[in-house]
Amino acid sequence: MSTPPSPDEVLAALDPEQRLVAASPLGPMCVLAGAGTGKTRAITHRIAYGVLSGAYQPGRVLAVTFTARAAGEMRTRLRELGVPGVQARTFHSAALRQLHYFWPQAIGGAAPEVLKHKAPAVAEAGSRLRLQLDRTTIRDLAAEVEWAKVSMLTPETYPAAARRAGRDPAGLDATAMARVLETYEEVKAERHVIDFEDVLLMTAGILAERDDIARTVRSQYRHFVVDEYQDVNAVQQHLLDLWLGDRSDLCVVGDAAQTIYSFTGASPRHLLEFPNRHPGAETVELVRNYRSTPQVISLANLVVRGGPQGRQGRTIELRAQGAPGPEPRLTAYPDDQAEAVGVAGQVAALVGQGVPASEIAILFRTNAQSQGFESALADVEIPYLVRGGERFFQRQEVRQAVLLLRGAARSDDATKPLGDLVRDVLGGAGWGPTPPSSGGATREKWESLQALASLADEFAAAVPDARLPDLVVELDRRASEQHAPTVQGVTLASLHAAKGLEWDAVFLVGCSDGLLPISMAEGIEAIEEERRLMYVGLTRARRELRLSWAAARNPGGRASRRPSRFLDNAASVLGEGARSQPKSRSRGRAARPARPAFCRTCGTGLDTAAERKVGRCSACPPTYDEATFEALRSWRLAVATDAKVPAYVVFTDATLTAIAERRPAGLGDLATISGVGTRKLERYGASVLAVLDGSDPAEIAEKGSAATELRNSDAP
Repeated sequence: MSTPPSPDEVLAALDPEQRLVAASPLGPMCVLAGAGTGKTRAITHRIAYGVLSGAYQPGRVLAVTFTARAAGEMRTRLRELGVPGVQARTFHSAALRQLHYFWPQAIGGAAPEVLKHKAPAVAEAGSRLRLQLDRTTIRDLAAEVEWAKVSMLTPETYPAAARRAGRDPAGLDATAMARVLETYEEVKAERHVIDFEDVLLMTAGILAERDDIARTVRSQYRHFVVDEYQDVNAVQQHLLDLWLGDRSDLCVVGDAAQTIYSFTGASPRHLLEFPNRHPGAETVELVRNYRSTPQVISLANLVVRGGPQGRQGRTIELRAQGAPGPEPRLTAYPDDQAEAVGVAGQVAALVGQGVPASEIAILFRTNAQSQGFESALADVEIPYLVRGGERFFQRQEVRQAVLLLRGAARSDDATKPLGDLVRDVLGGAGWGPTPPSSGGATREKWESLQALASLADEFAAAVPDARLPDLVVELDRRASEQHAPTVQGVTLASLHAAKGLEWDAVFLVGCSDGLLPISMAEGIEAIEEERRLMYVGLTRARRELRLSWAAARNPGGRASRRPSRFLDNAASVLGEGARSQPKSRSRGRAARPARPAFCRTCGTGLDTAAERKVGRCSACPPTYDEATFEALRSWRLAVATDAKVPAYVVFTDATLTAIAERRPAGLGDLATISGVGTRKLERYGASVLAVLDGSDPAEIAEKGSAATELRNSDAP
């Protein structure tokens, strides 16, 4: 066994800022660590110095991080530094260990089993509430349950908090989601199980209620280090406070510019407000980036500096320590297909120059974007792997859609254009003509199906006589070609999945408004999180960094896109083509930016999805005919009562208001209203139009119910 280094040798291996972190092992410390600045090195050397200098006993140190991989890396580094007895765990691992140990003493008996997945319990809760939930919606609701619990919300406090945060899980309103939360807890109680969030909540509850147990934990662990502190949520912070008690030996490490998980309840305020909560805390900034070239770092600094936090000095200004490299490039393409082909060609060129495929990554905002790049890489015989998501043709919704298309191919309707026919079939898999207003799995499912629809359009354009059987053969061919061995391939990953990773060459694709920032991002906070996502993507590159965007979605489509607004501040590096609004050529004046949607009454810009849905700001009175709106409400109530479901299941208030204000003239117009999906259009469309034409709401509801019963009785 090798001799452990001396305390002085531990410090000698660090740069000046890292040495400041390690040389003061006692007392509160906040480390603001920029991307690639060696934060793990700094905190492991801090722990090693504390142990080797006698300030720490290794068994009384708890290092906490967010992934098992990061915890394992930390333990490995500590062993290499001669301090193997330190505990390095995730929040959940540390809490679960304590829960199992103290449960017999605090509660009695053995601790409950932990659910591996929430989906079955969420599905059961939805069934009890008579909600029509598909697999994708269940995933979104399970994610919302997690957000509510890590935010320490109850079914009673959830609605107000959700409205403040602009939450819209799978289109369910806040009151309905609160009922799902309540019923979900009932299902768990009946099954005698807990979920992963309960592990944190129950451990915190035991520590808060049992002083004797809290004293035991605090005597065991006296020194704490928390990595990725910008990702801490409310319940994790609460548990950390209970572990710490009235002591001050806490070192936190994080980077506010890499806060990209707010949808899970994470908040950078714990990091930014640490000095206020711990008077006398020392703050150290790690700014020396050892990962990337000066050219990459310069661009990353420009992008993050363009946001409010950057301008207010709340983010780290990185200083590159590596050798110079090539300048980052921004390439504009006419459409998504051309972008995929162009990027694949550049990847092939790099591989031909000797860059290992495993050292190249293509990063994008949504998983649905991967399909085009998967196909283009396969065409040039470049192996790849998809990180953080399934391959396109292996996704559940894509497999289901291909099965439906294969079935429809047996009775191909030659009178319809191929694209229209495919969209009719995809409607049975959950596709609609307008994207869902909510995000998450629901939006990703729609994007995947939309990618299939676009693929059908491209195939029809290339083979004008093609029909459904031909398309199915083409889809099978694409799927089989993309199943080649890909262990050493190019990495395809979403920006969220790329966090914590790095490559020699990074292609950041889809750098256009609507993708980065994504169109669903509303308000300054959401937009700035999108900026941070781009920053994370930029700082994954060690040497080569190439950005790209496409002016249109489909070949020959209208070039309606512009470069991402986040690149405006980087025009000095990427060229004038990076500006989202190019400078006017006449008299040097800037072109007027694209105007947002405006209130039809007062002309004020509309900021939220709910306002844009009705075309009116919240300050203006409704512009619909009250009698029409009341007729629609009466019809909705009758339909809901007959079906024994809540009224919002038929249509939400916002959707009903939009219908009343727009008064659609036909099914096509009605389908353009957010909240009127394919299924609801088929089920309720004719009835809604009849009510708008003045028919009696009760009679229309009764006829609709009778028609439904007739269809059900005719079903096989």
